[in-house]
Amino acid sequence: MSSKHRINRAFKRAKELPLNESSKYILFSDCHRGDNSFADDFARNRKIYHYALSQYFRKEFTYIELGDGDELWENKFVNIFNANKYIYLLLQKFHQQNRLYFIWGNHDMNYRKPKNVAKNFNSYYDTIDGKKKELMPNASFSEAIKLVQEDGKSIFLLHGHQADWFNYTFWKFSRFLVRVLWRPLQIHGIKDPTSPAQNFKGLIKVERRLEEWVKSNNNQMIITGHTHRPRFPSKNKLPHFNDGSCVHPRCITGLEIENNEITLIKWHVVTKEDGTMQITRSVLEGPKKITDYI
Repeated sequence: MSSKHRINRAFKRAKELPLNESSKYILFSDCHRGDNSFADDFARNRKIYHYALSQYFRKEFTYIELGDGDELWENKFVNIFNANKYIYLLLQKFHQQNRLYFIWGNHDMNYRKPKNVAKNFNSYYDTIDGKKKELMPNASFSEAIKLVQEDGKSIFLLHGHQADWFNYTFWKFSRFLVRVLWRPLQIHGIKDPTSPAQNFKGLIKVERRLEEWVKSNNNQMIITGHTHRPRFPSKNKLPHFNDGSCVHPRCITGLEIENNEITLIKWHVVTKEDGTMQITRSVLEGPKKITDYI
């Protein structure tokens, strides 16, 4: 099956959400939430991520996670949850207000099956009082999402590994390599070459395949993750955006959609003149009108 066929299939089956003047979406991806071990890339940005997401919750944004939220290739979910319990309890608040949507990527491909979603997200065991509690029953996981305007034009959201044959077709073999070989080596600073984020040639190939799909589909606006490389094209370029990742060395990046505009942002720690440290939001690109792209 070609990457074009995989992307076409995801586009046809995509869940649809409204896109209008009142829409407020925050898009993050590639959190790779881990177990707080030395191999956990998310650990260094956990507080930044939690603070940023709490601000979006307060401002009534809907959160869409574009895949690879949980690092299931390296960890069991129970260990991920225990290391990030307060993150999941914040996600629970979004879920309770119907403002939470997940897209599955290659590292959390298990969530293609509803039974695996239910097993991990329906409930959790609270070690404080020894009781089983509700977490996020019926959590929404999809391969793709379309944000659709009244005129039918849309923004297509997916993880992007559909354009990466090795990490889609052979994802179980990739998972095996990561668990057995690359995770132990990662502790010593050796990066995983199966990841396009660590393999520049692979990254370029994935982006090229995605852009070929955009061209062949009347310049359909698309937002992906997977490569960890933020993209924010000018209006005369192909409308292929990427929200980056939450495992950059010193920051997390994402895309905001608000007031019919799109903005590439980062959240990071800055040191103030008095020596105190503060988590702050910076604009990297935009805001630009969505009508410039669709």
